[in-house]
Amino acid sequence: MKVSKMATSVSASLTRKLFNMANEIGTDVINLTLGDPDLIPALEIREAACDAIMQGQTRYSANAGLKKLREVYSEFISREYNLSIDSDKNIITTVGGMEALFLSLAATVDKDDEVIILGPYYVNYREMIHMLGGKAVVVDTMNKSDDVIVDGIKSAINDKTIGIIVNSPCNPTGDILSGELLDSIAEIANSEDLMVISDEVYNSLIYDGDEKDSIIFRDGMKDRTILVDSCSKRFAMTGWRVGFAVGPCEVIANMTKLQENVAACAPLPSQHAAIRAYQEDCEYSYIRETYQHRRDIVYNAISKIPNLSCKKPKATFYCFVDISKTGLDSESFAYQLLEKAHLAVVPGVSYGKQYANYIRIAFTLNDDLLNEAMRRLEQFCGEL
Repeated sequence: MKVSKMATSVSASLTRKLFNMANEIGTDVINLTLGDPDLIPALEIREAACDAIMQGQTRYSANAGLKKLREVYSEFISREYNLSIDSDKNIITTVGGMEALFLSLAATVDKDDEVIILGPYYVNYREMIHMLGGKAVVVDTMNKSDDVIVDGIKSAINDKTIGIIVNSPCNPTGDILSGELLDSIAEIANSEDLMVISDEVYNSLIYDGDEKDSIIFRDGMKDRTILVDSCSKRFAMTGWRVGFAVGPCEVIANMTKLQENVAACAPLPSQHAAIRAYQEDCEYSYIRETYQHRRDIVYNAISKIPNLSCKKPKATFYCFVDISKTGLDSESFAYQLLEKAHLAVVPGVSYGKQYANYIRIAFTLNDDLLNEAMRRLEQFCGEL
């Protein structure tokens, strides 16, 4: 049977490859690959989904999602971002944040268009752009000053450039773009007439009292930014598949048309659960507090392992670890670590070919497993 050139040209994810390999080895493997929280949603969220199922709320919704959910989410955006948006025109509910990303790109990218992405980058950005016939242009941010990053963005712009993807807080580094850098990117977007996709699915996992920031706050950016959000990380609802895009009405209208032809709508019981999740009295701070504690376990352990180093993550549940002093590239390191120590991590080359000296660790398991994982990591490095 014929397979399309587009399908065969998409690269398989190293994250999923290591995840699958870990599952095949056995039950003693500690798997720190996927960004999939082990916590469960608050009781009231789970009860709302069960109630919806028992009441027969299991059919289709409007393509853009339940009106009530869009209204509740609009109120949440007003509280969190101090933005006034029209729940009927500026919001679409999607099948997770990933579909929100894909529909955002599908509604804006034509063949041969170029989109700037900041490296290290979430691997699906590159693949989605490629699937749509566009080109992802990477600007390296690792250990770079804001001025150097801005110069890199300016140098990457040409007459084919139509936009830029901003991911802050960032997967895989756990870093947050400075306010000054966001100012500069907004100035570039306005002067060059670029759209911005702002992936903010980790903005509920910001640590040490740091304040949330967004490019959409800047002058002129509300009308040229598509903000991508999700229930997955904020409420530990990864498998529930509820995401959102907030943007200009023309883009959202076209994303809604695409949604009809891709997935119809997000799962209805999950949408009812999300309505409960976004109401003001729903408590979810325990998720952030748990991951900040786990961040400290992993970061403190890595800081004591010779030949490894990493910046302390400001957000997310990832550490991006420099392994250059071990003498191994990221794939060799990850495969040997899995084989010898039964510990699974993601090679840094997954997030751009220039990051072959890094690995990503997801601290999404309980304290005991994380402490054992760090013991295995230290022993493995000591035996190299």
